[in-house]
Amino acid sequence: MTAAQSPSPSAAPGSPAGPPPGLRERKKIKTRETIRAATYALVREQGYNATTTEQIAERAEVSPSTVCRYFPTKEDIVLTDEWDPLLAEALRARPAGEPWTRSVREVLRQAVDRGMACDPEASRLRTRLMAEVPAVRARMTENMSVTGRLLRAAVAERTGRDPESLEVRAWAMSLLGALMETTVFWAERGHRDDLAGLVDRTLTVLEHGLPAENT
Repeated sequence: MTAAQSPSPSAAPGSPAGPPPGLRERKKIKTRETIRAATYALVREQGYNATTTEQIAERAEVSPSTVCRYFPTKEDIVLTDEWDPLLAEALRARPAGEPWTRSVREVLRQAVDRGMACDPEASRLRTRLMAEVPAVRARMTENMSVTGRLLRAAVAERTGRDPESLEVRAWAMSLLGALMETTVFWAERGHRDDLAGLVDRTLTVLEHGLPAENT
């Protein structure tokens, strides 16, 4: 989820830790992290548009084909992580009697806190790219459909609703679109605001509608 992404978490917040990944999966995670780190370093040095796949591969000490195998586009390096499935699992792990909106609020708050604690500099860079680079913004919008399917499945399991119903589709994509705009808003204001507080404000608007007065 766009406003709550975190680099390679080992367990979903608020849920029991799952079995540790096997050697093969750990190698894949390490390779993805190495490619991301190389990309972020190059972007800081020379800018996003000047950074090429070949440069990323050289800095990460892998082949260009390896970079493309893990990340089909350069934009995916900025946007893709292992967090979305874990967020869905965290939602499933919330208490059964808890109101759905409370579950979403708690899971997102924990996800934002974890993302900022893991690597705040990377979080700020990737959100700045989301706000400033049209190709990254467009790819983020495109990728929302994948995250939306995961979220709809979690909603359906929790509420008993049909994940393909219009109501569930509208709610899930409204949430993801709102989180995307929250992320961009945070970056456009120079990351001065508390991201967790912005997400909380966003969820309040989704739950209760616009306030009577502009704030």
